[in-house]
Amino acid sequence: MALYEHVFIARQDISNAQAEGLIEHFSQVLKDNGGEVVGFEYWGLRTMAFKINKNRKGHYAFLKSDAPAPAVDEMERLMRLHDDVMRVMTVKVDAHEEGESAVVRAKNSRDRDDRGDRGDRGPRGPRPPRPPRRDD
Repeated sequence: MALYEHVFIARQDISNAQAEGLIEHFSQVLKDNGGEVVGFEYWGLRTMAFKINKNRKGHYAFLKSDAPAPAVDEMERLMRLHDDVMRVMTVKVDAHEEGESAVVRAKNSRDRDDRGDRGDRGPRGPRPPRPPRRDD
């Protein structure tokens, strides 16, 4: 079997629970066709770079799988037929990356307050005088 990574975007007007239900549904499709889901991540509701079907946002999901090609083809076919799924991308990889994906790592680093207390700027003294205005 080959290793794949799948990303799909679901419509913005479904709930988070429904989006996570889509992940479970498509994971089950892979399992029913002889594949295995190694891991998955729900990236949340994110703003897209451009509108897709009049939607500005979408629920992003990421799946890692170890499955035969027919199982992946069947899952993609069902995703394209599903009304809630707007886009699908599948990539064949040589090995799955250990741990979290780059998207989750970036989100977690933004959430942590690594900036400190910002007290290192020094005292703010009086402003320097403005240069004179030239009236013409």
